[in-house]
Amino acid sequence: MDKTVKLNNVFLHSTLFLLSFIFSLFLTTTAAGTPANPFRPRAVVLPVTKDPSTGQYLTTIFQRTPLKPVKLTVDIGGKALWVACDRREYASTTYAPALCGSPPCAVAKSKSCDNCFDGPRPGCNNNTCSSIVYNTVERSAQNGELATDVFVVQSTTGSNPGRVVRIRNMLFSCGSLFLGEKLAVGVKGIAGFGRSATSLTSLLSTSLGINKKFAICLSSSKGVMFIGSGPYTMMPRVQISNRLVYTPLLVNPVTTVHPIFHDFPDKSWPSMEYFIDIESVKINGEPVPLSPSLLKIDAKGNGGTKISTVAPYTVLHTSIYNAVVKAFTKSLSKVPRVAAVAPFVGGPCYKAASLGSTRLGAAVPAIELGLRNNVTWTMFGRNSMVYVNNSEVVCLGFVDGGKKPRTAIVVGGHQLEDNLLEFDVERNRFGFSSTLLGLQTTCANFNFTSV
Repeated sequence: MDKTVKLNNVFLHSTLFLLSFIFSLFLTTTAAGTPANPFRPRAVVLPVTKDPSTGQYLTTIFQRTPLKPVKLTVDIGGKALWVACDRREYASTTYAPALCGSPPCAVAKSKSCDNCFDGPRPGCNNNTCSSIVYNTVERSAQNGELATDVFVVQSTTGSNPGRVVRIRNMLFSCGSLFLGEKLAVGVKGIAGFGRSATSLTSLLSTSLGINKKFAICLSSSKGVMFIGSGPYTMMPRVQISNRLVYTPLLVNPVTTVHPIFHDFPDKSWPSMEYFIDIESVKINGEPVPLSPSLLKIDAKGNGGTKISTVAPYTVLHTSIYNAVVKAFTKSLSKVPRVAAVAPFVGGPCYKAASLGSTRLGAAVPAIELGLRNNVTWTMFGRNSMVYVNNSEVVCLGFVDGGKKPRTAIVVGGHQLEDNLLEFDVERNRFGFSSTLLGLQTTCANFNFTSV
């Protein structure tokens, strides 16, 4: 598809969601004057779009008084809802800093009581709690002022957006834009969904009484996130929930925050990211020889497999990468290779025409990830291969992470696209659909038109 058409589709998706949201907000506000029990949704929904320049996955939240849309980068393993509060960036009549010793400070486990002499203003007040916020895209960190403000989100039936839900005092970290230099254009912070009390998963669960669970469905253009219970339905009336298979979610007992952050006080916390147990890899049905020790998380928190929306492609320990590349090229030994293209410089690339294509992507051997509970996550050409050079060349979409990465396998964004993934924090399990293309739908097919 032409790049301009893709960009127009993303813009149209965002515009339709915004119009739908405003219309729903109008209906909810109009009805709010009549006595009624507070509306309690089963789940809420957020739109997701992919930024073509950075590969980041973005969502839009609605915050403040007057209400304002705020674009954020999605990090499923992120610690908190972090929003930039620099001068001219943040204006709200309902902004409230978290005073030292207040309940929001306890939620964030903040023991730091700070003063700021450039205020008072959002992000700079005296006698307030702070919380360290991380930009995992550019591996930087800063102290942010804890605060609360109005937060509005749409409920969902699983098939469409529903009524608007208003949270009066949503906790977030108020930071500075200098932390976001490598974020996509127009992004004002990070929406974190990790294993922490300050993540959006936890905050929405506590505020709305919904399950501490979220599902994400990414695509190369637009996608969707559900927080709370299913079902998850894509047009044309494809029910995904009953097609999920499950494997345990693992907790890495040692933080996976980058070593440059280790001077910060939360270095002793367990990892906030989501790990799974890959036990084997097969390519074209043949086992790939891998070191069992790399596939496990050791006592120092090294090794294992995590899932990331921040890494654009899957990153592998060098020995795993070499074994995968060797097995993959062997299975396509009769297809001539072409010069590799960055960032896939160590792997195989081919002329797209020499491989051909199928409904599931480039016609290449399937890569099967064998997971605990004897389940298999299968990746076909749509997720294993990346088209480059105006789609004339296609490369194996994995990256060499070096000989001493903290995590042996990081399953990145491209490999997640058009798969619905459910992170059930309460039940400590990970559900996945494998590719939706086989069901004749995609992650772009959630109906964002309100019923």
